[in-house]
Amino acid sequence: MTQRTIEVRIEGRVQGVGFRQATAQQARHSGLTGYAENRTDGSVQVVLQGEAQAVNEVLQWLETGPPGATVARLETREMPVEQHWHEFSTR
Repeated sequence: MTQRTIEVRIEGRVQGVGFRQATAQQARHSGLTGYAENRTDGSVQVVLQGEAQAVNEVLQWLETGPPGATVARLETREMPVEQHWHEFSTR
């Protein structure tokens, strides 16, 4: 089983629409760890870690996000798998 860790920055109408909570629900359902947090610039930063296929599925979901969100831009960056999160949290 291939592990993957990515950092995702999501821009658009992504704060005040339940984006972090919905992302946490998707990630936990997929067995992923990491976090989602609001950034001061209005974006949301997400780190996803776990089985590569599950990471890819949640990443695809992030392209549209929950109802009420409008994703204008999504940037991803691969991260070392060595850093481990024990759960998925919202910050």
